[in-house]
Amino acid sequence: MIDLRRTMLVACGAALLGLGGCVVKDGDDEGGQGAAGQQTTVQTQPGGTAQQPAQPAQPAPTPAPPPPDLRLEVNVAERELYVYRNDQRIATHPVAVGTSEWPTRTGEWTINQVVFNPRWTPPKEEEWAKDEEVKEPGDPENPLGVAQLVYDAPRSIHGTNEPESLGKAESHGSIRIANDVVVELARMVMEAGGARREESFYEQARSNRRERVEVAIPNPIPISVVAGSGSGSGSGGDDKGGSDNEKSKSKSGT
Repeated sequence: MIDLRRTMLVACGAALLGLGGCVVKDGDDEGGQGAAGQQTTVQTQPGGTAQQPAQPAQPAPTPAPPPPDLRLEVNVAERELYVYRNDQRIATHPVAVGTSEWPTRTGEWTINQVVFNPRWTPPKEEEWAKDEEVKEPGDPENPLGVAQLVYDAPRSIHGTNEPESLGKAESHGSIRIANDVVVELARMVMEAGGARREESFYEQARSNRRERVEVAIPNPIPISVVAGSGSGSGSGGDDKGGSDNEKSKSKSGT
């Protein structure tokens, strides 16, 4: 039996050069399986090299999104908001900023959320708001207007029900802008930040003012709030918008 197996292995080795493979069975002369009931398969490539099993393909890594081409800058001294696309200023809008008692904090952040028809919750820990009540979405007395761009919650750029305050220092630290403009900015931020929506989405938000709608921005949009001198140069802010006590006051203003 051993001699027969050796003879078959020699024959198989010779056949490998021409056939690329051979099967040798453990068993008796009648072709039955041996005690273990196994068969050994040897597969080789031409030239006698053993063929390695194929490795599963690895999924390609998800590429990082490109940086947004949009950025916003608020110049507190000028009380204006500048819109830049690819570092070219494409729009300027008047805003209301904080008073000397409730200054608008300067610095650099990113807009990571847009809210249509926001709800206003008064900051009860602040003296000026202790007697105020929650204003639901769509309430004509809601100081956040029709939309807000959140960059350092609860700090935001938001619409206003007091358009006469635009261009003045009259807020409690937040940045007010006209309602039609904040909707336009919200749409620009969503599209540049990877959260594009169909027209029907905006129509629904406008028609159902009592429904609060949050939109996360996957690729957040840069915003800088600068003390400024009116240049609108995009130089950024440095957190010198008041004392630590003043900054804490301005955190939840409208």
